[in-house]
Amino acid sequence: MERGDDGMLSAHDDGQDKKNRQPRSPRSSQLAYAILDTPPWYLCIFLGIQHFLTALGGLVAVPLILAKDLCLQHDPLTQSYLISNIFFVSGICTLLQVFFGVRLPILQGGTFAFVAPSLAMLSLPSWRCPEWTLNASQVNISSPEFTEEWQKRIRELQGVIMVASCVQMLVGFSGLIGFLMRFIGPLTIAPTISLVALPLFDSAGNDAGVHWGISTMTIFLIVLFSQYLKNIAVPVPIYGRKEKCHTSKFYLFQVFPVLLGLCISWFLCFVFTVTNTFPSAPTAYGYLARTDTKGNVLSQAPWFRFPYPGQWGLPTISLAGVFGIIAGVISSMVESVGDYYACARLVGAPPPPKHAINRGIGIEGLGCLLAGAWGTGNGTTSYSENVGALGITRVGSRMVIVAAGCVLLLMGVFGKIGAVFATIPTPVIGGMYLVMFGVISAVGISNLQYVDMNSSRNIFVFGFSIYCGLAIPNWVNKNPDKLQTGILQVDQVLQVLLTTGMFVGGFLGFLLDNTIPGSLEERGLLSWNQIQESEDTTKVSEIYNFPCGIGTKFCTSSCTRYLPFWPRLEHDGKEEMGVSQLTLVSQNSSGKRPKCATETRM
Repeated sequence: MERGDDGMLSAHDDGQDKKNRQPRSPRSSQLAYAILDTPPWYLCIFLGIQHFLTALGGLVAVPLILAKDLCLQHDPLTQSYLISNIFFVSGICTLLQVFFGVRLPILQGGTFAFVAPSLAMLSLPSWRCPEWTLNASQVNISSPEFTEEWQKRIRELQGVIMVASCVQMLVGFSGLIGFLMRFIGPLTIAPTISLVALPLFDSAGNDAGVHWGISTMTIFLIVLFSQYLKNIAVPVPIYGRKEKCHTSKFYLFQVFPVLLGLCISWFLCFVFTVTNTFPSAPTAYGYLARTDTKGNVLSQAPWFRFPYPGQWGLPTISLAGVFGIIAGVISSMVESVGDYYACARLVGAPPPPKHAINRGIGIEGLGCLLAGAWGTGNGTTSYSENVGALGITRVGSRMVIVAAGCVLLLMGVFGKIGAVFATIPTPVIGGMYLVMFGVISAVGISNLQYVDMNSSRNIFVFGFSIYCGLAIPNWVNKNPDKLQTGILQVDQVLQVLLTTGMFVGGFLGFLLDNTIPGSLEERGLLSWNQIQESEDTTKVSEIYNFPCGIGTKFCTSSCTRYLPFWPRLEHDGKEEMGVSQLTLVSQNSSGKRPKCATETRM
């Protein structure tokens, strides 16, 4: 390895590695490793662990958020099992996506888009936790009664996620995602993604309020590392073939701000616990900041635990839950399509063709099906954090993500790993939530950069959608008896949907944006659908085709041309280029596009 021009840690080209590397496009010339490159195996492992650590905050946060509404607030051992499950399934889904999905180096993991509808479903009167499960002194985690209380809730989540995932697979593999994207623009995306995290302020505030000193310190450290010290390079020892032992610069604070902040706060909580600075009385303020309140989890957790489908019993299904999770599926799909284009730009790949996008969304649906079957209590989606890490590390190799998927599988099997993360003190988690949820909301709002916000029309659509997405769920939660149609199933569906802020805001944004008159430029659709044309179209088939010659050497039946997720073949046997599948532009005989030409983009 060697230092790059900017002093950042980069891969070193030497010896046999150069022979195995593919020609690079001009856009990938600044990458240490582009998408088709294969770094040395030891570097793949190191960089794969780095991607795992980058996504760690989101992977751990989802099971811990659901724990309270699953009646697992005082059962950290089962929480550790859920964390191990989501590690394991995320590893499987990552490998499926890299080999058979969109084939871009994107990590798969738990999605916050499913959290809000899951909490809305679990808040129904029939699913609220009994009072005795909220009292630590009355909970016996080994009793059959307690086990049935949390298992019947997670079985319900399993069933509705599995049914909703079939909808996502249908949308992806049928090619319907391309049709839907014509009507979904920034004014639909912005309120939808923003409202994924905004309604969770109550949960984050309660956890942070367990000890505001610790949670504030966690927030301070994360902000310090990610914003103020992100451009500070830390010298690290490196061993290379030409330069044996030397140092190189690595932007440690920019890559691991959440992990560093969490670990430092966690260590200080341990010090304050050992010195008895924190109170030892369970009812005292700050008791849950101690690190020994869940200390028995590490001793109880098995060293190795192999998750398997149906481990919590036979899944159950409710109509209300299915509709709620479908709202999360829609949000997840739209966000993933944006991640695909961003990832392609960062790793020096041409824009993904339509068949790859269809396949990617379909595989994400399959991933959600597996997550439901394994009982993670959540689904899977493409991780935006991983896409950002690609730009930071300048390593876009697909094999690195394969290594990351294998790391996730191993972490899921190694039971003690999940137990370790289940013992994180509550205020440390609360501080991390406040930062992460704020960033997620900001990601949603950032989509407005494509929209003309000087337009009173757009201001109305966004402002009204956001406000109603907060006000309507709040009113429905306080007045559940007002939604009485006389049909229990209909009442439950209405309550779940109307208490899911992202559904309310996203639906209103979609409805108003597509009905109130406005030009495509004003609505941001022209900028939103802008695709950077790639001159290196010869790489499209090599990057986005199926592996091992599937579709080119094998399974080349003429019937496959009717499959929206199958690579298109021309009559001469050569595959169509990805850009021509995404953009239809009328041209004159000289090949130039006339000024009046119409352009249709997916």
